[in-house]
Amino acid sequence: MRSILALSTLSLAAISVAAPAGKRSDADNGFPLDNGFPNPSADQLRIIQQQAFGTLPNGSPPARISTDGLTNIKLIALNELFEVKFFEELIYNVTNKVSGYDLGYSHEFVKDSLKAILAQEELHALNVLGALKHFGVDPIRPCKYNFPVTNFQQAIALAATFTDLVLGTLQDVNQIFAKNGDDGLVRAVSSVIGNEGEQEGFFHVLQDKRPSTLPFLTTGVRDFAFTAIQSFTIPGSCSNINSIPLKTFKPLTVVSTNIKPETQNLKFSFNAADAGTTDWNTLSVVFINQQNVPVVKSLQSPTEAGGVLTFDAAFPFEENEMNGLTIAAVTRGSGPFTSAQDVALATIFAPGLIEI
Repeated sequence: MRSILALSTLSLAAISVAAPAGKRSDADNGFPLDNGFPNPSADQLRIIQQQAFGTLPNGSPPARISTDGLTNIKLIALNELFEVKFFEELIYNVTNKVSGYDLGYSHEFVKDSLKAILAQEELHALNVLGALKHFGVDPIRPCKYNFPVTNFQQAIALAATFTDLVLGTLQDVNQIFAKNGDDGLVRAVSSVIGNEGEQEGFFHVLQDKRPSTLPFLTTGVRDFAFTAIQSFTIPGSCSNINSIPLKTFKPLTVVSTNIKPETQNLKFSFNAADAGTTDWNTLSVVFINQQNVPVVKSLQSPTEAGGVLTFDAAFPFEENEMNGLTIAAVTRGSGPFTSAQDVALATIFAPGLIEI
């Protein structure tokens, strides 16, 4: 069975639904967790490592890091804190069998698997927070989050989507490390890519999808991930997110739902005033999928109503075997774009995340 999830169906800009039940008061952001995270004691860390079935790396980090490499670590920390909170809330709902989270006969296996994933994400976060401390930089602090899902399948679909985006973003991170001489950090990040891939396969199976989606996973750019993470934060709650020198794009909504694996037109929308132009012919829709050259399409049938521009764009699925994650962006001009980075440099609205 193939399924589709567009991030627009889950983003804060698109819908408003209740946060998972039984959570902490809005008076705080839910941190520290019961196990002391993100500042666990030695005994608490030992338990986290047991639950993760492995340990934090115990080698010495590099003595120096480039400015761009430091941005990488800050972004990873922001993402890991987001993931920790997501899985902590998901496990709460599964453990307490909140309505929509009772899994029947497979309940205990799934719950135990999610607990391992949470502990592994906590170690990922502690590793990069420790690196920031090592380099004399203030840690990235948690935000308040809103995860707009109301049942287990929605939660797993969201987890699969953001994990796919992480897998693409860490490719960009490693390339930036390599370009800036931060080779001492590549091995650890590559090990995390493998772990995230294992998690993604699990999420696929839970959705009745193939464990492995593509031979070469869709690449990404740090700015796309930075923007997507903020879709799930409460505005103003990220106390030092401004220390991460990355770009936040304007929102792009994927209006189409239940998208099938076939060539078709997809519908998108954005806030017209944010475009900086009313000549819609000067804009393009660009699709990033796998390790291929981005696909550029024109905006078709643009219609403005209530300040929102809605339009169609051709999605050439069959010609390009556009399985897995596709990142959509609206750009100034039509390129040519030879890489995802080229696309990001011209992007106004993004990311529209399409999962097939």
